[in-house]
Amino acid sequence: MSEIKSRMIPDDTMSGCASSEPYALQVIDDSMEPEFKKDCIIIIDPSGLAVHGAYVIAMVENGHIFRQLSIEDGRYYLQPLNEDYMHEKREIKLEAIEGVIIQQAAPNGRRKDRKKYTYDVPNAHLNS
Repeated sequence: MSEIKSRMIPDDTMSGCASSEPYALQVIDDSMEPEFKKDCIIIIDPSGLAVHGAYVIAMVENGHIFRQLSIEDGRYYLQPLNEDYMHEKREIKLEAIEGVIIQQAAPNGRRKDRKKYTYDVPNAHLNS
């Protein structure tokens, strides 16, 4: 079910500050193509803001999944980008989201192949 693999210490061994530090995972399938190629490295921020359109890591059915977050009528959905996987769109609870993707890099590690992601709070300008 999970299409990512960890390049770090398992979650259950992390505690304190380390559990809120960004970490890296490798994408192991093509469900998020064309934006995220198979084998690319993604950097996850556990304290990042999960907004509509954000790329997220979530816990579903005792496994982690990497998808784009869609918020529709106050409900949260995870959806793949690759049309071949659209049947896998699923509703989740907000608490299932464990982090947002803030960067991706090709597995070759070249700096020029990195891409960063930032997410804006919708209507943030209305609160000022």
